[in-house]
Amino acid sequence: MTQHVARRAEGEWTDLGGGSRRRVLVHTDELMLVEFTFEEGSVGALHSHPHVQACYVAEGRFEVTIGDRTTILSAGDSFIVPSNTVHGVKAVEAGRLVDSFTPKRRDFL
Repeated sequence: MTQHVARRAEGEWTDLGGGSRRRVLVHTDELMLVEFTFEEGSVGALHSHPHVQACYVAEGRFEVTIGDRTTILSAGDSFIVPSNTVHGVKAVEAGRLVDSFTPKRRDFL
């Protein structure tokens, strides 16, 4: 089912363990928007997927690894992960990421 509108108080959180969680905000077959929260020190383990991912750092500071490059990003910064590129994050301080994926991540639904 396509979801075109999301309200802040709606949406079910999925506990990812280790101090992080996610919720799908909106999606079509072509595009998905997902919110992630991380406690300080939480890790989004290195992984890859066929989706192109764009991420906005809404709150906090993160150590972001994309391929063989690691950098620290803060609230207001953003990054793109090309398809099939190994990437991951570590929360330097508690924070929130808002990610878009194209096409949608069926595994998140």
